[in-house]
This record gives sequence, C-alpha cells and structure tokens, in this order.
Amino acid sequence: MSMFRGLTEKLQSIFWKLRGKARLTEEDVERALREIRLSLLEADVNYKVAKEFLEHIRQRAVGEEVLKSLTPAQHVIKIVYEELVQLLGGKQEPLKLSQTPPTVIMLMGLQGTGKTTTAGKLALWLKKRGHNPLLLACDVKRPAAVEQLVQVGKQAGVEVFEMGVREKPERIASLGLQHAKEGNYDIVIADTGGRLHTDEEMMQELRRVKEALNPHEALLVVDAMMGQDAVNAARQFDEEVGLTGFILSKVDSDARGGAVLSIRAVTGKPVKFIGTGEKLSDLDVFHPDRMAERILGMGDIRTLIEKAQEAFAQEELKKLAQLEKRIKEGRFTLQDMLEQLQRLKSTGPLDQLLKLLPGFSGMRQLPFAIDERRLKHFEAIILSMTPEERLNPEIIDGSRKKRIARGSGTTVQDVNMLLKQFKMLRETLKRLSKVKLSDEELLRVLGFIR
Repeated sequence: MSMFRGLTEKLQSIFWKLRGKARLTEEDVERALREIRLSLLEADVNYKVAKEFLEHIRQRAVGEEVLKSLTPAQHVIKIVYEELVQLLGGKQEPLKLSQTPPTVIMLMGLQGTGKTTTAGKLALWLKKRGHNPLLLACDVKRPAAVEQLVQVGKQAGVEVFEMGVREKPERIASLGLQHAKEGNYDIVIADTGGRLHTDEEMMQELRRVKEALNPHEALLVVDAMMGQDAVNAARQFDEEVGLTGFILSKVDSDARGGAVLSIRAVTGKPVKFIGTGEKLSDLDVFHPDRMAERILGMGDIRTLIEKAQEAFAQEELKKLAQLEKRIKEGRFTLQDMLEQLQRLKSTGPLDQLLKLLPGFSGMRQLPFAIDERRLKHFEAIILSMTPEERLNPEIIDGSRKKRIARGSGTTVQDVNMLLKQFKMLRETLKRLSKVKLSDEELLRVLGFIR
C-alpha cells in the first residue's frame, strides 16, 4: 500500500536508531518522539491528534520498566504499535445488521470521493457473503449519477432501484425502501447526492433522506488523499447529519495518510471499510491492528492470507460447479473420484473430519469405524491407471486390471471392487438431486465404513 510509504520509511528509520542502543535514556526517547511528531505532521495528521498520541507514548515509554529493559527499543516499538491501534479505533467494528430486515445503509460524501463506486463495492461485498442487497439511486443532482449506479449495479449483479432525476431524493428513498421490503431484499444501500463542497442545501437534503430511510448505518465515504480536508468534512457531516462511521476510498493512492490516523480521534466514529483499488472487489474490512502493522512496516500477512483463501475458495466453487454438472449428466469419472479422495486425505484423518459435519459433531466416538486403509488402496489403484482409463473405466479389461493391480501393489479383486463401487457411486450421485443421502449412507456407498 503506497499510502503510508513515506511515513513508514521515516518511522522505520527512527526505530532503527533506537535498536542501535543497548540502553535508552529519557533524552533518547524524547528525541525519537520529536522525530515521530514531525513525521506525523508531514503525513497531514491533525495537530491535536498527534500531540495527544505522543503524550500517551511518552507516559509509557519513559517508565523504569522500559528504560531498564534488556530490549528497550522493542518495548518502545511495542508501545507505539499499541497506541497506534488505539488511535485507529482499537478493534474492528462490523456493520450493524438489523434483526428485522432490511438493514438500511446510507452512503454520503462529497463529489469525487468515489461514493457511487463504493456503493457497488459494498453491495458486491455483501452479496459474496450471502446477502441480497438493493441499491437506491438517490443522487439526482450530479449529471449521470443514476446511470453510473445502474452500470455499477450490473457489474456487481445487484438490482438498482431508480426513478430518474425528476423525483425528490427523499421520495425515491421512501419508495425504494418499500420496494426492498416487498422484494425480500435484506440490505438496502442508498447512494445520496454529493457536492463539490458542503452547503446548507446539501445538508437539508441529506437530513430529509435520512428521515425517510431511518438507516441503521449512516456512512461517509472519505477520499483518503484529502488529508485534513477530509477530516474537516467528516466533522461537519457528523455534526449536521449524524454519522455511524466511515469508508475510506482511494487508500491505494500515493497519499500521506493523515485522514486515516485522524478521523477516528476527531469524530469518535469508526472506519468500517477501506477501498484499495479501482475494481469492485477492491474493498476490505478495516482492522485497526492490521493498519497499524502496515504503518509500522510490519506488513499485513493476515489480510494476504484471507485474500488468498478467498481466491482459492472462488476457484474451488468453479470446480465444484463443473463437478456438479458432470454428476447430473452421468459423466462422473474416476479422475473426479481421485480428486475427491485426495481432498479428503489432505483435510486430515477422516474420522476427525466427520466430527465437523452436522449429525456427527459433538460425538466423542463415531458409531462406526472408518476404513482409511481402503481409501489409500483406492487412491493407489486409480493412480496406476492411465488418464484414458480414469475417464473411460469401461475400457478396463482383464489384462489392464492385472497391470493396474501390479502397479498399485494390490490384487485384481481389489481393482474389481473399486470399479464396482465406483459404478454404484456414479449411479447414486446421479440420483442425489431426487434422493438426499445422509453422510453415513454416502460413506457406505464409497466403502469407507466397515
């Protein structure tokens, strides 16, 4: 993330100097704090916020426990990290979802902050997590805002409720909310009108829309590149309309980062999401601890892992969709069976895996035994087949069975058993859409329960 590059480099340089000292004095700490203060102000952090932040660090860092520690520099870095986490909000604060749908989210912001695109990003993020969101086009001031939201909705695969630009935004909000209730949408995201600057007319319009929606979340989309201007706008929106939190857009841009570090402290309201790129999928939940790690140059391994897991999950879903199609068409192959066996094997002991399934969870001991040896035999037999044999097991005659048995260290009887159970499995899977088998019954068909 280029946003904090300058600040991160300066902080790392300050910490490097501290690490070079076997012992720290109060003068060493004060010198480091002055350098940190200068770095924060250069990053456009609010002056009052920077002053209070450094005072908290000073009170903890000049204590006897730190100065007489065998690793004083690490102690100071730990204190800076912990205070930075608190400055950013302490803990991640999720969206407030209503127990009686729909949950209503009202997005506000000045023109140019990426508010309409952010509405689409948030809709896509919620859709991926099983929700059914509806976008409301309440921005009737900006030219082409409605058309832009419609396009964004199409890209996200989310419906947009719009009434053009002639209706009043509060009426669109009211009718859109009614449409959401009738259409069983569980989330409503309202894209409201913005201006190039805040004015009384804008605030009155937003107050009317907010009254019509009675939102559970009133979020301001803030351009992270605006620095102190963003913080001032945030304060004004909160005082005039009332906010529950923020979404920071353009966090990937080469900005100084002052808005991120100041906005929570100035308004007392949390940052809930950050926009990290131009694609609709570029929206991340805001975690204060992870952001603090990025700022201090510690990286953000957890977010990378989650992104990799999400990408892996999407790929797995594609594979499962293709597998489901082959099963329905009766084209389930031994290659498919091998992949499923390997997936089971890689997950860990099969009996431990089963205890995670509904119906088996909570059991200390399963009511049947799992034949893991049979699973290994089946895998060895299929691996000894040619790709053509795995796709078309009907071609496996007597001589091929002998070759497969020799290659897998099993017997022809074992090969025959596998082919018989594979045939049963393929027929059973084809009927699965009509007859729902229990986990135990399916395992019996596979031959893993003895």
